Amino acid sequence: MAFSTRLGCLIRQSISKNSVSSGSSSAMPMLNAIRCMSSSKLFVGGLSYSIDDHKLKDAFASFGDVTEVKVITDRDTGRSKGYGFVNFNSTDAASAALSSMNGQELHGRNITVNYANDRPSGGGFHGGYGDGGDYRRSSGGDGF
Repeated sequence: MAFSTRLGCLIRQSISKNSVSSGSSSAMPMLNAIRCMSSSKLFVGGLSYSIDDHKLKDAFASFGDVTEVKVITDRDTGRSKGYGFVNFNSTDAASAALSSMNGQELHGRNITVNYANDRPSGGGFHGGYGDGGDYRRSSGGDGF
């Protein structure tokens, strides 16, 4: 699955670059088709702050087997940030959920549903301090 997702990302990047350089927008249907083929994870935005993981799962369960749900919360307050992710066991279920739920009202707010973009995995530095090490140890005696 990871290989097919990565392959889809590479093809999407290639299509995007080619359509920008040629000025064509005909690549968009193909881009969406590739994304549809390789993703069963949806991004759900515009959520009511009262929605938790359980309520979000209930809203999407009628489209197929939901394998994972995560409403993103603020680390300090624990309050929802208004978006989350829903994983399905099949791309068909994810596609049906996207088509049916995008723009619909859920707990008083119109939600946006899209295929989730993959995060870069491993290998990179996190935090923006050059080699990824402790920035306080990188130079002289004052700790900076």
